[in-house]
Amino acid sequence: MGKSYKVDKSAEDIKYALVEILRDIKDPRVSQMLSIVHVDLTNDLSQVKVYVSAIEGFETTKKSVEGLKSAAGFVRRELAHRVKMRAIPEVIFVADNSIEHSAHINSLILKFNQKDD
Repeated sequence: MGKSYKVDKSAEDIKYALVEILRDIKDPRVSQMLSIVHVDLTNDLSQVKVYVSAIEGFETTKKSVEGLKSAAGFVRRELAHRVKMRAIPEVIFVADNSIEHSAHINSLILKFNQKDD
């Protein structure tokens, strides 16, 4: 069975709140070019995995995740202020290389198209 409307709606609310919260994090390890790729909230709403990716590459993404893990208490507290939920889920940040992967594919396409000219 798929996720319920409530889980999907809560995940979207969390994602939008996190976009704002990430801007407020002052840790130098956290890239200013960090994007939230996907938010996966468990059916019992106890845990949310936040997949993030930095445009500067996967190494920067991994460093950003370290900084985000250090700021997890701050992030959860801020979520409690911004998202209306009975209990705020545990936030787990996961490094994702999809932006870097997309940029690589895009560069390959550009090279291929230049050969045709």
